[in-house]
Amino acid sequence: MNRRDLKNLALTRLKEVEVLLNNRQYSGAYYLSGYVIECTLKACIAKQTHKFDFPDKKNVIDSYTHDLEKLVKVAKLDTQLKSALNDPNFSSRWLEVKDWSEESRYQKHNRQKALDIYSAITDPNHGVLQWVQQHW
Repeated sequence: MNRRDLKNLALTRLKEVEVLLNNRQYSGAYYLSGYVIECTLKACIAKQTHKFDFPDKKNVIDSYTHDLEKLVKVAKLDTQLKSALNDPNFSSRWLEVKDWSEESRYQKHNRQKALDIYSAITDPNHGVLQWVQQHW
């Protein structure tokens, strides 16, 4: 899977989130909302790879996580994130998203929780997706 694939996958999953929300499938919408951000961060990591370079083993291993905060570090966006968190609007959205886990696929989430994470990623001015897209 390459950077373009990850970008396309993120945007496809975002459309699927909207379908799930419209059909009151809130647990799936919650899970896929976080997965959208995971894919975008992995696209940022893929952007750093260069043909014929031998990759750093730790970065490779760390890339295979679902932990969004760890992925921010592997993507080398931690400094940018720290700066972005000075904006209280962005900060509140990041706080909504950062604790997402792939384990959420096994959990039940209500309408409000699904709408909260969806809004946190899609806000056109302060959303997490919009922020990551500046770097992918």
